Amino acid sequence: MIQFFYENIPESVDTEYTKWLEEIIFSEGKKLGEINYIFCDDEYLLKVNQDYLQHDYYTDIITFDYVKGKTISGEIFVSLQRISDNASTLSKNFEEELRRVLAHGILHLSGYKDKTEEEEKLMRSREDFYLAKYS
Repeated sequence: MIQFFYENIPESVDTEYTKWLEEIIFSEGKKLGEINYIFCDDEYLLKVNQDYLQHDYYTDIITFDYVKGKTISGEIFVSLQRISDNASTLSKNFEEELRRVLAHGILHLSGYKDKTEEEEKLMRSREDFYLAKYS
């Protein structure tokens, strides 16, 4: 089950993304467990980053992996404020950047990493692949 929650911001993300996110999971050969997206502002996500990862910087997404075997479960924290800023910087629209970040979280739970240049390149290619499939 995929659920959407909100911290420090009003509800604003359309749940229409659920089916598409499930398709990503199944396309990756995984099973759907419990996935919680927590949408928040920059300050909330900065505090999560500091408290749990000991990182003192803003980010658009933090994924906590509770995957067991092929069953995908986790908590995915997303700063809508950071997505808006990134969309503007990258000359993308907000919805497109939001979809990229939503897919990014699922891909992390599916086993993709983005720490090295090679891993990041593969992650971007998978994001692009699934963004092209969004309808």
